Amino acid sequence: MPSTPTTTTLRITGMTCAHCAQTVEEALNALPGVKARVSFLEGAAHVELKKTIPVEQLIDTIRAKGYGAEIPGSAASVPPRSGHEKRIRIAVMGSGSAAFACAIRASRMGAQVTMIESGVLGGTCVNVGCVPSKILIRAGEIADQMRHHPFQGIGRPNPALDRGQLLAQQLARVEELRLAKYQHILDENPDIRLLRGCATFKTPTHLEVRALEGARSMVEADRILIATGARPSIPPIAGLGDTPYWTSTEALMSKEIPEHLIVIGGSAVGLELAQAFLHLGSRVTVIERESRLLPHEDPALGSELQVFLEQEGMRILTGTDIQSVSHDGNASFGVNTGSDLVLGDRLLVASGRRAQTADLGLEAIGVETGPNGTIRVDDHLRTSVGGVYAAGDCTSLPQFVYVAAASGTRAAINMLGGDTALDLTAVPAVVFTHPQVATAGLSEESARAQGFAVESRTLTLDHVPRALANFDTRGFIKLVAESTGGRLLGAQILAPEAGEIIEVAALAIRQHLTVQELGDSLFPYLVMAEGLKLCAQTFSQDVSQLSCCAG
Repeated sequence: MPSTPTTTTLRITGMTCAHCAQTVEEALNALPGVKARVSFLEGAAHVELKKTIPVEQLIDTIRAKGYGAEIPGSAASVPPRSGHEKRIRIAVMGSGSAAFACAIRASRMGAQVTMIESGVLGGTCVNVGCVPSKILIRAGEIADQMRHHPFQGIGRPNPALDRGQLLAQQLARVEELRLAKYQHILDENPDIRLLRGCATFKTPTHLEVRALEGARSMVEADRILIATGARPSIPPIAGLGDTPYWTSTEALMSKEIPEHLIVIGGSAVGLELAQAFLHLGSRVTVIERESRLLPHEDPALGSELQVFLEQEGMRILTGTDIQSVSHDGNASFGVNTGSDLVLGDRLLVASGRRAQTADLGLEAIGVETGPNGTIRVDDHLRTSVGGVYAAGDCTSLPQFVYVAAASGTRAAINMLGGDTALDLTAVPAVVFTHPQVATAGLSEESARAQGFAVESRTLTLDHVPRALANFDTRGFIKLVAESTGGRLLGAQILAPEAGEIIEVAALAIRQHLTVQELGDSLFPYLVMAEGLKLCAQTFSQDVSQLSCCAG
């Protein structure tokens, strides 16, 4: 006679969304004789057991996916320790987003974490990257909107600018976030300790740490994560090294607004900062060696963005090689392009980034690296050396802070016996110019290169009701879909709020929606994201013949 099923409830910690619950539910249901229902809102798993399975096995299954579990009312979220059980030791090189994501998840899963940092806590994003740049960009947008907004009946004053006050406000917010999101986590988590110094591999499990005052110590770990980030890459241009050029760091910390800013590089960082200073009152010249701006994106994105930037007064030189750079020792740079000498009082070099891996001793233990010193990793964040993982901008992964954080979390899970891969199917990306550039999935060119038979549609923003209501119809939305079946493969957007729209497209790509399904979806009216629906509808009809909010 079959045994009567038994039921049990487990409390689950660490879930942040319904997808987390789905992941745990699928893992539990993969066990023989288990029927589980996991609720994100309840933070619980309701498990029906058709055969005798130790509760510890259920808990281990949940922990392998990176979450904590306990029987309600129990004293611990893991099986009780004997008191002699050795805790896994993890060393993390760096203290940015990837490093902290790994440290937090690993400590929650029971590991002892040692974080090693020689510079400012928090890495690039909060200190000299995402956060301060968006503050500067937003300040510039406000100033520009005051002068050039499209609404009749509202004056267009030329705003008084105080760069010193803007910088003080920026630095205060950066400090606030660094303390709240980084230092406070260390202060409140006894399982994460911070060592100040530079770490170098001696073996795959041993790091020598050189403290800033010169003392040396050895850190032994069962697993090691390399998360040392990247730094600006400086091109080998004659004379450049002898000048006081800016990188993005110096530009963001500048106390003054240049009269004429010259920017080397026409990709994301260069264009964002170039336009920010243009909006704050600088004359700006951008020099790009490739034939168009944003050379790695769909050609229409860079070409149309260039039109809008030039309409604002930016000078843009594409297809231009720089022969040499000079500085007169006072306040004048000279950039020689062979056919022209561009003069300005500040020079920003924004020609890419290079992984900070040169002095880590990677060669000594056999960690494989690629172009610009990037560490080669697989989708589980494993390097070529067992027990050594890497995450964030020092790797071959896309250099976005959200990819860094996701890779750090998944590295921690895999270090501690889990099995989770980093899915880069539809990574959203945003260039924070105005209008913004946003992409997800495959471009038409890359889709064809991967063997897809595709078709695409482009919808200009004069067909999007919200853009018309905003009196700003600059830009377009482009969707790429499989010719047979219409599965959405990619999206490219040039629009004032493109960054707020692109995640809808990324979700649609990840969920394998067709353009028909996207076009049939309900979108609020009036929102810019409705442009995705309208563009999807252009695969089957002429949207210019529809009423305003026709479904």
